[in-house]
Amino acid sequence: MSAGVENHNPRSKLFACILSSGSVQLGRFAMMNNSTGGERVRLRPVFTPQESGHQPHHGMTGVLVLLGLSVLINYIDRSNLSIAAPLLKDELHISNTQLGTLLAAFFWTYGLMQMPAGWLVDRFDVKWVFAAGFFLWSIATAVTGLLHGFTALIAVRVILGVGESVAFPSYSKVLSTYFPESRRGFPNALLIAGLSLGPAVGILVGGTVVEAFGWRPFFLALGFGALLWLPPWMAWMPRRQPRPASVSTRSVGIIPILRQRSAWGTCLGQFCVNYFLYFLLTWLPSYLKNGRGFSMNEVARYGGLLFLMSAIAAMVWGKLADQWIKAGANPTQARKGSLVIGQVGIGISLVLTAVTQGNIFIGMLALTGVFLGIGCCSTWAVTQTLAGPLAAGRWAGVQNFIGNFAGWVAPMLTGFLVDRTGSFVWPFFITAGMAWLGAIAWGLIVGPIEPVNWEQLRSPAPILTASAANPSVP
Repeated sequence: MSAGVENHNPRSKLFACILSSGSVQLGRFAMMNNSTGGERVRLRPVFTPQESGHQPHHGMTGVLVLLGLSVLINYIDRSNLSIAAPLLKDELHISNTQLGTLLAAFFWTYGLMQMPAGWLVDRFDVKWVFAAGFFLWSIATAVTGLLHGFTALIAVRVILGVGESVAFPSYSKVLSTYFPESRRGFPNALLIAGLSLGPAVGILVGGTVVEAFGWRPFFLALGFGALLWLPPWMAWMPRRQPRPASVSTRSVGIIPILRQRSAWGTCLGQFCVNYFLYFLLTWLPSYLKNGRGFSMNEVARYGGLLFLMSAIAAMVWGKLADQWIKAGANPTQARKGSLVIGQVGIGISLVLTAVTQGNIFIGMLALTGVFLGIGCCSTWAVTQTLAGPLAAGRWAGVQNFIGNFAGWVAPMLTGFLVDRTGSFVWPFFITAGMAWLGAIAWGLIVGPIEPVNWEQLRSPAPILTASAANPSVP
């Protein structure tokens, strides 16, 4: 073979392309026919695990425990007002509609701050961003116990929303960076368990404390006591490591995320998840006390049962999903299957909860908790895989921004309907419908659970036409 032919050999072209990138491995080839009958080869850049952020890090067990504890504190702090709601309503002499507005105030800033929070955790060290948010929301919780006016309480709930807005973008950033796909199910389930145990502990302990001492000491103890979490976080959480020079330091913007069909599916799915979750968080204690006539001790016991069952189900199901993936299932089957099963189930159990009595009603509360754990434990694992370390914070911010409009709607709409109808039946039915809509979003709109190749979207891959690679092709 002549030297001229060797210089145009396709293998030489490919080899030179690989060497020039340094950090890019040879991906799969997509062959297309061009208009002249030739073929072109598109190179897809694929990053190594070390470059994509999935490098192992020793000592993350303690950080994972702290993350689980932080989400428990997070959900006690955002649901504590619903525990105090029956007493607060009488103290302030407000209607159910006004109470719904007060319960929803947290979500105004919590939702609006999600995209800025996502930008912060992608742009700056998540260790410091999360610490600042945690401090702010803990102080806001403590100050709540010192306030007496309706307007002042709304203002401090708005500040609480600002502080807590960094939580889930931070969780997604940490887990997508330090945990590979096959090990994300259990850490995410641990977060959902903390999410469920927060209201469970809040209702069980808070209901007893509020009945014995009033609601104000409860808020003061929660807010100032939570600050003890910060020293171990600052000691154990590793600082962000510089990204290798071979990897782009540019973060992914909002527009590329919104161009992904799966992003819209996760946003709609998150809205539906948040609707039934926030309905239970904000109105379950009032429903059990005023709608079912239970005492505060019974409210604590039965409300705590629902969220305790959710925590157990999330931990068990998250671990099973990881084992399923390790056994050969793909993430699409394991993650999306969990979401669809859980949200179809919670819709059914909510309808049955609204129309049953006695022990069957208690059983339906427990079953609602089981499906709540199954239906929530994979939501953020899906996002972390799709977005990857480059976009985890912002994708989570966009998803939570849209999803948390449910926090505006669910508490206020429920209060309005209860005032108009004198019953909780319609709020339960509407919430069940939202759960079924969520199953459609996760099952049909979200695509395969595979990482988006952001680098390929930013920089079109090199194209080699067959005619250029081989002069023998006309």
